[in-house]
Amino acid sequence: MDTLAKRRPGPTASAAPACGDQYQSAVIFMHWLTLLLLIAVYAFIELKGFFPKNSPTRDAMQAWHELTGITVFGVVLARLLLRRLYNQTPTIVPEPPHWQYAMAKTMHVTLYAFLVITPILGWLTLSAKGELDLPLGLHLMPLISPDKALGRNLQEIHETIGNIGYYLIGLHALAALFHHYWVRDNTLRRMLPSRWSM
Repeated sequence: MDTLAKRRPGPTASAAPACGDQYQSAVIFMHWLTLLLLIAVYAFIELKGFFPKNSPTRDAMQAWHELTGITVFGVVLARLLLRRLYNQTPTIVPEPPHWQYAMAKTMHVTLYAFLVITPILGWLTLSAKGELDLPLGLHLMPLISPDKALGRNLQEIHETIGNIGYYLIGLHALAALFHHYWVRDNTLRRMLPSRWSM
């Protein structure tokens, strides 16, 4: 989810990315893995609505939504660790104005907050409801004691933030495309695998 980076001094920047103007392979991999998992998370919860309540298929969709959501949480924690290990952000060429850096920083922090808080709320909801079994024989550790009323409240908050996530992800994607096709800088290319060309 990293779109904008630190500034490079000097007046001779060009539109073509220089050597080293890409994120590390591990960072790129985790970025696109996060996107694929988010697609799965939202797909399972949206498809769930097409099936009758208490049907095996509907319950399976809910269960896989929970598993992929918890997986997103683990992947995001790994991404934060990678950011600590690879404390280098490739330069954007040509250099964006200050206000774009400020907006990018705000979006960046908001996205990470969303990716951490939403699955934690889901986990708390399952703990409060006492529904901790996941597919593949996995079982979540309870974070809080069972409390059905609290579980309903937590679920409402979880769903609200999840709906906000559609807009956050959409804005992030639009910003990357804006930089690639309108500004014509290397913001998007920095996060693309080397074999992808745009």
